[in-house]
Amino acid sequence: MARNVWFERSEAAIRHAASAGIAAALMWLGASSLRADEPWISTVGRDHPLVGTIVRTADGTTVERTDLFVALARASYVLLGEKHDNADHHRLQAAAIAALVAAGRRPTVAFEMLTADQAERIARHRRDAPADIAGIAPAAQWSESGWPAWPLYEPVFAAAVRAGLPIVAGGLETSEVRAVARGGIPAIERAPARALVQSYPLSAASEDRLRATIAASHCGHAPAAALGGMIAAQRARDAALALALVEAATDSAVLIAGTGHVRADFGVPVLIAHAAATRPAVTVAFVEVRAGRRSIGDYADAFGVTPPPFDFLWFTPAVDDIDPCEKFRRALDRMRPRE
Repeated sequence: MARNVWFERSEAAIRHAASAGIAAALMWLGASSLRADEPWISTVGRDHPLVGTIVRTADGTTVERTDLFVALARASYVLLGEKHDNADHHRLQAAAIAALVAAGRRPTVAFEMLTADQAERIARHRRDAPADIAGIAPAAQWSESGWPAWPLYEPVFAAAVRAGLPIVAGGLETSEVRAVARGGIPAIERAPARALVQSYPLSAASEDRLRATIAASHCGHAPAAALGGMIAAQRARDAALALALVEAATDSAVLIAGTGHVRADFGVPVLIAHAAATRPAVTVAFVEVRAGRRSIGDYADAFGVTPPPFDFLWFTPAVDDIDPCEKFRRALDRMRPRE
């Protein structure tokens, strides 16, 4: 039921933009969007004081969603960082896309989750059945992709399809990522991506934060000798995402990706700034609230730098309260070097 209501609101926002000024349309969309007192899909921390709060990191102030939508509408690139399995993050991404359309923008929507083959199959499906959103999943062979279940992502695809927006791939094939992890930056197959990474190396501080982030995400189980390859693979993926945005953005572009990819210190924004320096980017990180962390400052250490490396943080309930290192312990144990 929540998804259907959300789709109806997104469509209504688009219709409203046709009959009202941009500012009025954005105000209407902000008032009608998902609010903190509405039902959330994620279950943990719904009563947390930060749920629904949007923070501008430059000054730490709380802003209304209409203010956020105005900032997004002024950007050439909008980067929306998610936790992949949080359905509320995808609903809010859909809200951001609807806001851009309401403001008169026609962004291309790039997905970390899609490879070129999948995007081509989606394009064929859209030509054959333009209104069939559910059919995108089998067209993309989503159930075989390894990403979370299709219903979580359906609102984002629906927002793009119902507005007639282009959808493009930003992801690399697993074989490409593995090749870079083994061979480093020179093994990046795509010449433009390889050139972009080679021409813009990270600062020592940013690379240290990337290394620490990768190590933390693997709960210390990643062998030290493998971290260099993991850094190269991450940069290859970021370069592919950045180029997908820059090459596709005739009007503007939206990136749907994990939060780590939209970090302004070592992620896609770094490479966009190098490849398209005169076109502004705005980044939003959707952040799950945690018990005991009741103020904005309590979340700064999660990113290893203050202020957090995003333009805005948008707080949501959490999918669960299980320590991820425990949740994925068996898979991580397989990464330990064997004696």
